[in-house]
Amino acid sequence: MTSPFDLTGRHALITGSSRGLGFALARGLAAAGAAVTLNGRDAPTLEAAAATLRGEGYAVDILVADVTNGEAITAGIGELARPIDILINNAGIQVRAPFLEHSVATWQAMFSTHIMGAVLPAQAVLPSMIERGGGKIINICSLTSEVGRATIAPYATMKGALKMLTRTMATEFAAHNVQVNGIGPGYFATDMNEALMADPAFDAFVRRRTPAGRWGQPAELAGTAVFLASPAANFVNGQIIYVDGGILAAL
Repeated sequence: MTSPFDLTGRHALITGSSRGLGFALARGLAAAGAAVTLNGRDAPTLEAAAATLRGEGYAVDILVADVTNGEAITAGIGELARPIDILINNAGIQVRAPFLEHSVATWQAMFSTHIMGAVLPAQAVLPSMIERGGGKIINICSLTSEVGRATIAPYATMKGALKMLTRTMATEFAAHNVQVNGIGPGYFATDMNEALMADPAFDAFVRRRTPAGRWGQPAELAGTAVFLASPAANFVNGQIIYVDGGILAAL
């Protein structure tokens, strides 16, 4: 009997996947049997990431394209050797500053990356998914899709919007057998969080605030992605699963 978590024969595109959580998600889906396409804007970094996964025996391609550029991402997806069955919208940026110091440019960049950077790839893959009878879209949300924190107002605003984009898309495309869900990571040990991890006060805050008492490891996010990308989640739609060591469950 085939495992309901088996992704053999499926093709997954993970945006922002040359390192960090995106790379860990790509590795997890590849280990479950999927062929994966890594995406980012820097070709050498993508090639290095792809070489690592190929060295582990996985089928990997790359797509050099900016997810905020609709023409580029649509053309790039159209040139891939096979259509996309699984899309993970992971690309993201972070800017930390007091609310009054966030510029219009920062707000616009956050909107372009986190919202349009999910909308445009989805618009590029959905026609094919619908034509072929279904697919999976997973948006990488955040703890801040639910709760706020000082200094990251633009980021939290966009992650909250991404949660509602996920739910709205789920309602629209469920009839086409396309499931759209989200994953909300807690505090993970990634390149983006290196400065926070190196700050003794913030590191202590994370460990104290997280019931598990530690930062998450990127590989610990992959299981949730494999579940949502697999036939095991065919009746799961419009949900955000928080992988946070228990933060949202605790006062």
